[in-house]
Amino acid sequence: MNTKAFLTELFLTGIEAVKPENLIPEHLSISDNTLKVSQDFYPLKKEVYLFGSGKASIQMAKAVENLLGDYIREGVVVCNYTEKLKKTEVIKGSHPVPDENSIKGAEILLQKLSSLKEDDFFIYLLSGGSSALIEKPIPPVTLKDLKRTTQLLLENSVPIEEINIVRKHLSMIKGGRLGRATKAKGIVLVISDVVGDDLFTIGSAPLYYDLSTYQQARDILIKYNLWDDIPTSVKKVIEEGISGKIPETPKKENQNIKHYIIGNNLTALKKIKQEAEKNFPAVIMTSQMKGEAKEVTKVLISIAKEIKKSGNPFTPPALLLFGGETTVTVRGNGKGGRNQELCLSALEEIKNIEGITVLSGGTDGIDGNSDAAGAVIDRDTFMRAQELNLDINQYLSNNDSYSFFSKTDSLIKTGYTGTNVMDITIIMVEG
Repeated sequence: MNTKAFLTELFLTGIEAVKPENLIPEHLSISDNTLKVSQDFYPLKKEVYLFGSGKASIQMAKAVENLLGDYIREGVVVCNYTEKLKKTEVIKGSHPVPDENSIKGAEILLQKLSSLKEDDFFIYLLSGGSSALIEKPIPPVTLKDLKRTTQLLLENSVPIEEINIVRKHLSMIKGGRLGRATKAKGIVLVISDVVGDDLFTIGSAPLYYDLSTYQQARDILIKYNLWDDIPTSVKKVIEEGISGKIPETPKKENQNIKHYIIGNNLTALKKIKQEAEKNFPAVIMTSQMKGEAKEVTKVLISIAKEIKKSGNPFTPPALLLFGGETTVTVRGNGKGGRNQELCLSALEEIKNIEGITVLSGGTDGIDGNSDAAGAVIDRDTFMRAQELNLDINQYLSNNDSYSFFSKTDSLIKTGYTGTNVMDITIIMVEG
């Protein structure tokens, strides 16, 4: 058996389980002019408006269009790529840093939602990537200022929860502000891309509400030594928010809007476990993995080594499943992402140990600034690197895992998957 190919197939199985075309029919159905969402029912007295944002929004819209058909009046979604849909306009925004199209998308969504009447009904499709794909900064913050601030947060390994606290307090649509723009009733279908499925964090909560404050946003920027580096306009908005000159984000849930999480990382892990156990014992270790990729890897590989050496806590062969999202502190100018960095760090840990295979990939198909979803490695990868005289630590220090794995033929390339539930790491320990 080719273990690397086997793990790659399992990874693809996990992605398939969280694709919108599979999730939407599981959670939505329609009968007698009534929409059933999970255990709730919504009478469809008028046509439905369809909105959305995120990396999965196109495929979610396509699945909802197939289900509701003529019930849909019109729609707009903002995604990181484009595709023609039947009734829904697609706007291409930018990710992970917003651009002019992100602002255009946000303005159109604001306009459409604010024009709805009290007896109108809408469905909003929310998935990972929304924080950058739709944006409308609070004046005097400019797009350039926002890009600079976002880049600083990303480059300094600030956890996504804290990044989004800052984003929410510089935005006219995040932290529930978009939801306050409409009088209509609606539902939000969510594919979660954050650890713990926190609705305050997913997409920076455009239609939910927000318990964080301007003071917290300032504290985060100080905590990571970024306060002196951020643009003056950003400081001004945060300081005026603290003083009360700019209103806080909404602190209570909009009773007209209900959120439903229809897919998450655990959904994918459960499907992988089910498929894997046709051949080997498999264990879901966690769907809440986070931390610096290099440091997380040390823990994961130490578990694999213990299993191989002592049979604790599992007797090999054993398949270990991890989900979540690590971070990378960028110090070099190379190409790659957190999954490739995790795999390169793992290669340094296992070196020429036989029987340990590691795969890590992003479920959206794009890892960092590369066109790969991730990588898969084992002892053969290390031996190939030795033949090519590749220095693992040199590539790690330059954050250039993509170049390393290009040379060892270890990259996993899926292209855009149309979904996003963070990352999946699979470790196979053979006897």
